Amino acid sequence: MEKEPLIALDFESSEEVDSFLHHFSQPLFVKVGMELYLQNGPEVIQRIKDKGHRIFLDLKLHDIPNTVGRAMQGLAKLEVDMINVHAAGGKDMMMRAMDGLERGSKGVVPKLIAVTQLTSTTESQMRQEQGISSTLVDSVKRYSILAKEAGLDGVVCSPYEADLVRKLCGDEFLRVTPGIRLPHGDHHDQKRVTTPCDARKLGSTHIVVGRSITKSSDAVQAYNEISKLWGLEHEKKYC
Repeated sequence: MEKEPLIALDFESSEEVDSFLHHFSQPLFVKVGMELYLQNGPEVIQRIKDKGHRIFLDLKLHDIPNTVGRAMQGLAKLEVDMINVHAAGGKDMMMRAMDGLERGSKGVVPKLIAVTQLTSTTESQMRQEQGISSTLVDSVKRYSILAKEAGLDGVVCSPYEADLVRKLCGDEFLRVTPGIRLPHGDHHDQKRVTTPCDARKLGSTHIVVGRSITKSSDAVQAYNEISKLWGLEHEKKYC
């Protein structure tokens, strides 16, 4: 289990990121998504790395296998710690992504994970809008097995599917789970959400937390509270 939560840097500019990170004295594990990366480019990655933070680059690549493979080879030069694709692209696409990442990496190859179903997706949406007739859990199961067969390191799923993924793909297969909220927090646009304590109990290896920290009046305090709840093993009075 990852000891610290990943903070989703859902900002528009590098300046906002700098202002936010300035509050923290320790190195963090942060997530850079499409909003931040596409508006600021690779330069924002280097700025964050220069401050000593680890990075999960969350771009959810999904295209034809050749395009994703070449894109991943280029992104490997950024030397982030974790990166992802969308499992809906298929096994061949995921294999090409892994190949591109390995070809482009100069040293340690970043962890490559695949998005299964977004935590904002409900089962009714999946059936009506995606045309998938199986259950949401079955969809996550299928995508996780494909990602494992393609040689990836793990998946993004909700905490509610984490234990199933562990049983299917093994303890070392990463289960990165967004949709984490404090017990008193707002769910925002997420549907399948839970607390840090419950995510730990349900089998997540990593949790991703955004607005509960970044929109807090005291981001450091919120981060420390979530870290405490995420890392607890025996202090059940907090959970």
